[in-house]
Amino acid sequence: MTHYWEDMPVGFRFTAGPVEVTREAVTGFAEDWDPQPFHLDEDAARASHFGGLVASGWHTLLLGFRMSLEAGVWNDASMGASGMDEVRFLRPVFPGDRLRLEAEVIAAERSRSRPDRGRLRLRHTILNQDGVAVAGFVGNHLVRTRPVGGA
Repeated sequence: MTHYWEDMPVGFRFTAGPVEVTREAVTGFAEDWDPQPFHLDEDAARASHFGGLVASGWHTLLLGFRMSLEAGVWNDASMGASGMDEVRFLRPVFPGDRLRLEAEVIAAERSRSRPDRGRLRLRHTILNQDGVAVAGFVGNHLVRTRPVGGA
């Protein structure tokens, strides 16, 4: 079911996931985007302050964003985003971890100049299998308003 701007007032929440983080995904992402030893090499990672191979924080954020999209809450009404605020890497994510997403609308403003859209600020919190927050961000999304005569 598509949620339009009107359907997601401040306080609206949704969850998504889980997704399992695999070793192959950790090293594959790191090879392309974040080639640091503790993301790529088991021995180097064990010798690091992490004590083992860990996912890039950027990888973790993107897994959270993908879970948000896969929830299907606002996909058809999405008009993109203007950025992210309050990006935090809170705890390491290890291969085998199972992540889930909790999202909440923290601000909603209808566009004054373009009534077919509104802005939403959503706090995205990514948690591991133990319910511990591992990363988070606030997404600034542009979302369509309900079409005139629409359901």
